Amino acid sequence: MARFGRLVTAMVTPFDEQLKVDCEKTERLIDHLLATGTEALVVSGTTGESPTLSAEEKLELFKHVVSYAKGKCHIIAGTGSNDTASSIQITQAVEQLGVDGVMLVTPYYSRPSQEGIYQHFKALAESVKLPVMLYNVPGRTSVNMTAETTLRLAELPNVVCVKEASGNLSQMATIIEHAPEGFELYSGDDGLTLPVLAIGGVGVVSVASHVVGREMTEMIAAFFQGELKQAAALHRKLLPVFEGLFAYPSPGPTKAALEKLGVAAGGVRLPLVELTEQEKAFVYSLLER
Repeated sequence: MARFGRLVTAMVTPFDEQLKVDCEKTERLIDHLLATGTEALVVSGTTGESPTLSAEEKLELFKHVVSYAKGKCHIIAGTGSNDTASSIQITQAVEQLGVDGVMLVTPYYSRPSQEGIYQHFKALAESVKLPVMLYNVPGRTSVNMTAETTLRLAELPNVVCVKEASGNLSQMATIIEHAPEGFELYSGDDGLTLPVLAIGGVGVVSVASHVVGREMTEMIAAFFQGELKQAAALHRKLLPVFEGLFAYPSPGPTKAALEKLGVAAGGVRLPLVELTEQEKAFVYSLLER
């Protein structure tokens, strides 16, 4: 089914020289992503440096992306945080803008119990009618949402999918096996795209698609066409890019790669810092391969 398509890009947020959100660069980036296979955009996710964006900046960014890309692709707004009340507030505000769904991350830093995670997401989901993508990324949040909690949340009518970045294929297989009809699982790691498809996932929420979108589209298509050797060969070819874009704090490498490709996305906000010349050389070498 793939409600939001097979290739979803967790989009970087383009900044100008003063590190303010740059709408013109955003439009050029969207054009690039759509031309290279992206079917949906996650706006203001982790890759979009969401912790450094104010609520006002997020709403303006969502509004602009909707005005520019509505009808061209699915638009998913990243509105989750570790504060349930403020997350509800911005999620309700986003509902009026015309986005196609929201992505809600497990509460970070607070390290809630599984019941706390469930109640957090339940409160958010019930506050709007928008389709909800859950986002489990224990490497960043320090808490793993178990398969049991995900399946419990999947029973809520507007919780439609999960971006699983736990790296745990057994956990993902359990979710896929026992999920209600229509609930979908996306890989949250580029390097696990093919393995996740093999166990029944529907696609990937990708960072690498900023630079190898065409190749990823080809790999996914090969898998679903039954050309497994071709899909596996593409996976092996792309693996250095998948891993290399996270060799330094993300999205620094991705923004450097985009700059090299002629799709300027600007710098990164503190506490992230620009890549050194040596680090940039490594990123550029990935593109040359």
